[in-house]
Amino acid sequence: MSTESLSLFDADREALTTILDGEPRYRLDQLWKGLYVDFAEPKDITSLPASLRTRLSETLPSALEMVTESATADGNTVKWLWRLPDGASVETVLMHYPDRSTVCVSTQAGCAMACGFCATGQGGFERNLTVGEIVEQVVRAARRANEGPTPRRVSNIVFMGMGEPMANYDRMIGAVHRIHGDIGISARHLTISTVGIIPGIRRLTDEPLPVNLAVSLHAANDELRDELVPINRRYPLADLYDACEDYLKVKNRRLSFEWAMIADVNDRPSDARELAAATRRLRAHVNLIPLNDTPGWPTTGSSPAKVKEFADQLLDLGANVTVRANRGTDIDAACGQLRANHNGPTVTEVPARIERIRRSPGSTD
Repeated sequence: MSTESLSLFDADREALTTILDGEPRYRLDQLWKGLYVDFAEPKDITSLPASLRTRLSETLPSALEMVTESATADGNTVKWLWRLPDGASVETVLMHYPDRSTVCVSTQAGCAMACGFCATGQGGFERNLTVGEIVEQVVRAARRANEGPTPRRVSNIVFMGMGEPMANYDRMIGAVHRIHGDIGISARHLTISTVGIIPGIRRLTDEPLPVNLAVSLHAANDELRDELVPINRRYPLADLYDACEDYLKVKNRRLSFEWAMIADVNDRPSDARELAAATRRLRAHVNLIPLNDTPGWPTTGSSPAKVKEFADQLLDLGANVTVRANRGTDIDAACGQLRANHNGPTVTEVPARIERIRRSPGSTD
């Protein structure tokens, strides 16, 4: 690997060995531990000589320049907006729970999947992130979690930030292996999300690590899903379910269906019946997510009463379901709100799609 224009966390052990040429061999282990165990910046790795720390800081710059850091009033959710070396922007979210701390990482600057209710999709696609740009999000969040009077350890990583992980598969999986092997987070605490890119699911099935798979489903019939998740026109539900079934046979890991609750669109009894049928086939766990408002999408989230009613319908039909608590809505850090200040479509561009959705099967339930 060439060391020219290499960012800190894109440098693998081979590249660092080249950079450390002339230093004692144990310096590599000291540096690696400082970066991936202690989450330190090179200048703060005190086991290294000061001159080497300075050289490393100059040779291997950070890929993430912090533009803003926002935190909720209770401090349990923190969002960062990062500027990348080429000017692209991405966001990362750290969420503290009583039993764990989770980092939601981005894999792309923007997203090409064009899901209308998602702020990232409204902004379009810029580029894929590198392995180092993904890994550094985890390191920076873990460093922040360790600060303060009550340091916390990051235990879970969800690839649910900006972008479609399966559309950047090689770099995403490279980051997964680095996060698991070097940072030490269990594969069972890593969750890869997808809107249903079947070739990516097939490749993930062949990976040795038993990571979790989450499918952003949002509709369980093709006519409705074609409108909510346009990639469904290329990878329809029957093929998606087959790929998920094969994944389960090989991995025996939990499969989750993510379902953004959209008022009068996918919260009807017919939607519950279709979703429950899919969950029974695939032993999937359903995460219901009240739709978070985004500027370019004119519908609203289902009311709390409607969400509960829908959840109860699923339970009665034999599905396993959780209503996800919205975290970080006040700082635009909740599901579907990450946008890195992109300008989405105006609401006048969307109603034709909404009308097609409302005319879809089950709309009169």
